[in-house]
Amino acid sequence: MARVAIVTGGTRGIGAAISKALKAAGYSVAANYAGNDQAAAEFTAETGIPTYKWSVADYDACAAGIARVEADLGPIEVLVNNAGITRDAMFHRMTPQQWKEVIDTNLTGVFNMTHPLWTGMRDRKFGRIITISSINGQKGQAGQANYSAAKAGDLGFTKALAQEGARAGITVNAICPGYIATEMVMAVPEKVRDSIIAQIPVGRLGEVEEIARCVVFLASDDAGFITGSTISANGGQLFV
Repeated sequence: MARVAIVTGGTRGIGAAISKALKAAGYSVAANYAGNDQAAAEFTAETGIPTYKWSVADYDACAAGIARVEADLGPIEVLVNNAGITRDAMFHRMTPQQWKEVIDTNLTGVFNMTHPLWTGMRDRKFGRIITISSINGQKGQAGQANYSAAKAGDLGFTKALAQEGARAGITVNAICPGYIATEMVMAVPEKVRDSIIAQIPVGRLGEVEEIARCVVFLASDDAGFITGSTISANGGQLFV
């Protein structure tokens, strides 16, 4: 029977590529999304992957959503924490609301999704938790104090939880993408995009499929000895 995987923010961008790659690798995949019903419907029509709507910032919604997925597909054995938002502003202009929204989704959302699944993974003696952090959680970025703090927090969460899960057969890892050719990045002015690429030693943006392949590996049995680790997929822009 195929292992069940859930991908948060799994219908667009990097998340959509992860959902598709896991399905191609033989997993039974559920894709969570927060708000774009049209994109979710188009994604399901294209891929056949079922979608489930809730905000990862809401613990009770996560617990209820996970219960629906497990009722439909079976126990979730692979969790990909991919959902994330930005509310960029230089710090002297950043509002408490901008701070809270990013922390609630990008950091607390990782807790909200992982916590309801943890006991079942421990009982079954198997689990894969993979969190998509960011290069900006490693190096920081002006105008993203909220985002960088949340993504750095994801790395601390990963290292701590990996120690708790190891003897229960649960691996907990993170991936830090650099600049990837998502809709958001491709929408910036070409001059800005060129300046970004100039900072990347391989001379190009990453592709969403390259991040997805990292996830598929970490989810596999072949990665059972890797836990508490961070894969930096950034084209050589930052060495950690």
